[in-house]
Amino acid sequence: MKLLVELIQNNPALKVLTEGRGKIVTSYLNDEAYLVAGAFWASKQSYVIVKSNLYEANQFYTTLKTFLQDDCYYYPFDEAMRMEVLAESPEMLAERLNCYEALRGNQPLVIVTHTNAILRHVPSFEIYEKNRHTLKVGMRIDMHKLQETLVELGYQYILNVDQPFYFSHRGGIIDVYSINYEHPIRIEFFDDEIDSLRFFDETTQRTIESVQEVTIIPATELLYDSQEVPGAVEKLEALYTKCVHQLEPERQEDLENYFEIDMENLRHHDTSPSMYKYYAAFNHSSSILNFRKNMTWVLSSYSGVKENEKLLNEEMFSYQIEMFKEGRMIRGLNPLFELEDLLAKNKQIVEIENFKSKPSQVVFNARSIDSFYGSTQEDIVKRLREFLVYAKVLVVLENEHLLRKISDLCEDHHIAVHDYKQEGYLHQGVNLLKESLNTGIDLGDEKVVVLTGRELFGHGAQKKKTFIKYKNAKVLKNFEDLQIGDYIVHDTHGIGQYLGIKTLTVGENHKDYLYIAYRGNDVLYIPVEQFKLIRKYTSKEGRVPKVNKLGSTEWAKTKQRIKKKTDDIAEKLIEIYAERMARPGFAFGQDGPEQLAFEQEFGYALTKDQEIAVQEIKHDMQEARPMDRLLCGDVGFGKTEVALRAAFKAIESGKQVAFLCPTTILANQHYKTMQERFKSFPIEVAMLNRYVPKKQQKDILEKLQTGRIDIVVGTHRILSKDVKFKDIGLLVIDEEQRFGVRHKEKIKEMKQTIDVLTLTATPIPRTLQMSLMGIRGLSTINTPPKNRFPVQTFVIEKSPTMLKQIIERELARDGQVFYLYNRTEDINRVASEIARTIPNAKVGVGHGKMDKNDLEDVMDSFIKKEFNILVCTTIIETGIDIPNANTMIVEDADYFGLSQLYQIKGRVGRSSRHAYAYLLHRANKQMTPEATKRLKAIKEFTELGSGYKIAMRDLNIRGAGDILGGEQAGFIDTVGFDMFMRILQESIDEKTGKVKEEEKEVPTTSVSVDAYIPEAYVNSDLEKLRLYQQLHQANSLEQLEATKSEFTDLYGKLPREVNNLVLKREFDILATHDTIEKISENNEEVEVLFTKEASLHIDGTELLQLVTQLSKAIRIAYRFSQVSVKFPKVGNFFETANLFLKQIERFIN
Repeated sequence: MKLLVELIQNNPALKVLTEGRGKIVTSYLNDEAYLVAGAFWASKQSYVIVKSNLYEANQFYTTLKTFLQDDCYYYPFDEAMRMEVLAESPEMLAERLNCYEALRGNQPLVIVTHTNAILRHVPSFEIYEKNRHTLKVGMRIDMHKLQETLVELGYQYILNVDQPFYFSHRGGIIDVYSINYEHPIRIEFFDDEIDSLRFFDETTQRTIESVQEVTIIPATELLYDSQEVPGAVEKLEALYTKCVHQLEPERQEDLENYFEIDMENLRHHDTSPSMYKYYAAFNHSSSILNFRKNMTWVLSSYSGVKENEKLLNEEMFSYQIEMFKEGRMIRGLNPLFELEDLLAKNKQIVEIENFKSKPSQVVFNARSIDSFYGSTQEDIVKRLREFLVYAKVLVVLENEHLLRKISDLCEDHHIAVHDYKQEGYLHQGVNLLKESLNTGIDLGDEKVVVLTGRELFGHGAQKKKTFIKYKNAKVLKNFEDLQIGDYIVHDTHGIGQYLGIKTLTVGENHKDYLYIAYRGNDVLYIPVEQFKLIRKYTSKEGRVPKVNKLGSTEWAKTKQRIKKKTDDIAEKLIEIYAERMARPGFAFGQDGPEQLAFEQEFGYALTKDQEIAVQEIKHDMQEARPMDRLLCGDVGFGKTEVALRAAFKAIESGKQVAFLCPTTILANQHYKTMQERFKSFPIEVAMLNRYVPKKQQKDILEKLQTGRIDIVVGTHRILSKDVKFKDIGLLVIDEEQRFGVRHKEKIKEMKQTIDVLTLTATPIPRTLQMSLMGIRGLSTINTPPKNRFPVQTFVIEKSPTMLKQIIERELARDGQVFYLYNRTEDINRVASEIARTIPNAKVGVGHGKMDKNDLEDVMDSFIKKEFNILVCTTIIETGIDIPNANTMIVEDADYFGLSQLYQIKGRVGRSSRHAYAYLLHRANKQMTPEATKRLKAIKEFTELGSGYKIAMRDLNIRGAGDILGGEQAGFIDTVGFDMFMRILQESIDEKTGKVKEEEKEVPTTSVSVDAYIPEAYVNSDLEKLRLYQQLHQANSLEQLEATKSEFTDLYGKLPREVNNLVLKREFDILATHDTIEKISENNEEVEVLFTKEASLHIDGTELLQLVTQLSKAIRIAYRFSQVSVKFPKVGNFFETANLFLKQIERFIN
């Protein structure tokens, strides 16, 4: 990229930037990015680019990053003055901490920020440096003191550290995830000395490498010394005393309560976002501009920054007044610096404007270039010739195929073509360069025109992720985690409630048991190693099941009823499979050059999952039987692109394609996408729905019948009797479960002879996938698209002032707002209230009780921006793309389930703009612990795609209902989802004659030992259960050694009781030797009895010698032609017994 920037080395505007003083005029964002990149490379000095607002900063950073790569940093701050936030998304904080770390060094860099961010009070360099903690192996530090320090640094406690800004503590180990490292750190103590420091994998929790030294950086910007607190509290109390009496007595009491709690939190180093409003009261706060000396500040545009400062101050003032009137905030707080005070401290300041108004301003004479896309080859050649009249042309593309295309086009029209990289300088004519660049430019003074894929083909270089990875944002990995209070299903006893793990004393030994409660105060204790007898009860929407009574017959009867039902389903599935295998179909050919050209025109790199899905679909299409494949993936994960590649393949083979959608809006969106994607190819696209005029419909039907239309997209209108195709080869269905019975019958009929691809955002459960193997092909897309900034999520108390500010800010950037209110009885009142309090609000209402067509019309009007706020229930279409709607407000969010919240949140953030989700809860309302957990969890599930992994259980079950038929839902609820699927699988195996392979497992011997997991080693029942599961899954000595190593890695040195568990499992494994008939025990000893066959081949001398070496207390007996060896239960007899069993081969020939 430096080659390109060298083009402007002698530009006067570049000279102003490198000298760090003066005024520049640029016209476009791209021109400015070229200029800043050029200045950075020419001067090798640091710059802070200050844009007027967050949106402009985001756009500029994304563009500049393509030039500067790792030398470019982003420093964003949310622009709204939300000061009562309970919890917020951590991505912006991660970006800012990344900047602080970069600014500590001496290397030149460019930081892109905006007005609000530079005016904020943040830690000074000195305070930040003081709060970075270096730890070394051998260092002495009190473990509890380190935990206190981590809390002061903003780290939060969690059970397992799998995301930044969290720490955990187990036994002698502290895990912490500091964002300056790719992986979290494990600190192991020996008393108060650091014994080892290791990086570990956040997914497997296993050690990656050991190191001698690490530095833990803060996880918050609210950094201050404890000795500063009294002075800050004194200042704040003076403000409180000054303003409290201006309120009504009732509000005075509210303010007193809020203020007292906040001051107490300040004394205890509370780092939650709601404390930020007090940070200016501390003496050591600073602005990001002052974090490093000798940086050039570029205000772009200066007038925009000034204007934005004025707006921010006005907004802050009115916000504080309103919050003060509500008794929720003191007056007189000033959380922003004055711009002029900051600017007075630096002489290296460059001002950029978009228009020239003073003679002293230096103009950067460059302009953006309009896209040629959609033009004919003649038009492209004409544009190239126009450029060549006054400039040299440089074409920059990273795609070899497209470069060749341009080269051939120029040669065909006798335009000189040169290879820039090979020749090293620009010739008159067209110069080609294989590089990645997103946008072109016309450099007026240099007389050079740069063209990229965006201008020539409508898409730039393949986009790469530009934001720092909020390293492994949380993904809920295991929805089977068994929590206390969960309902469980026992194979024999039915549904009960899990109440945790209890350590019981049996004789002289301790043992852990699963504690299960049943109806009528019945209790069942199950040894933890028998955990496989139970499974978690799951049903749709968290339905509470009927708990069984121990010893009754009702559970057996229920299972019998379900068995009959699953037999019917199994027969149906097997019948469908047999029919499908017998049907002849059309075998599509291999990919041709046109297919490759079509795929290369896609402006983004496919995700791995997309690539796999494309290959699976193509493979099916090339088979000589009709395809029936299901493609699952979250909204916006690229299912449409995969489907269009299949469609192109069908069209290339001379077949027609029908694309069926459940709503006119979706049909319209797919139609626009197809027009865009098929533009460069001779493919005729048409749309059929209720909005298409009758005359046009008639014309489309005639063209379909004669084969002049290649692909038609539309609603169920496509399924009408008058729609006849000349030769249809592929049917693509978007969300099949949303069509009525009549339409489904028609689809079923079409499936008999043609290939069918069904797209769905509802995940299909893994257990059901097994049942569907071979009956229906299944592809899943779990990988999120790149370069989408995660939705910023805030958990917040409902306040009219805050709501007004949130909505007005979105409307001010010409955006749209979803306001989710899930009660239809007074939804219109809420809409009227919003319309009354917010000027310029055009409010629409949509809910499930409306007529289907009316609801579609409302959504259509919202898409067309006829109104800017949609007050709606959860029923509103999830698959619709509304890129302009980037604020989502959810009232009473604590009533929603986790998967519901995830889906709701997924409706915003479909564009390059920052998107926001506000989860509101009522003021002064005591939330249940579950609701608090849910709301905190949802703001952490920032990784796109976690929708597929989150608590997707209720959606999974809905997906099962869709495929098996809605009437099965009740049966699934009766026994729980897992049990239902297990019985179904058994029915299918039974009817197809499939013999179930027995799982090879090592049985547990019934030898008693003092073996359990003490509280001091692991204090969470969930963790204990996981450890027992891992231990039980170790079926060989190698696996057991790996498990032991993992326990030591995760929890530290094994205590005696846990070591006994490992030794007991080792004994179980060794006792499965073919020569051993049984193991038995009494109060004094454990007996190992060898088989008669083995006893015949025992070498008595060797056996006696081995026993003598191990212990004189071991006894050998010979009875009824069988040898037995008896180990006295003294000391750690398992160690002796295991050593003996490992050497069986020594004495048996």
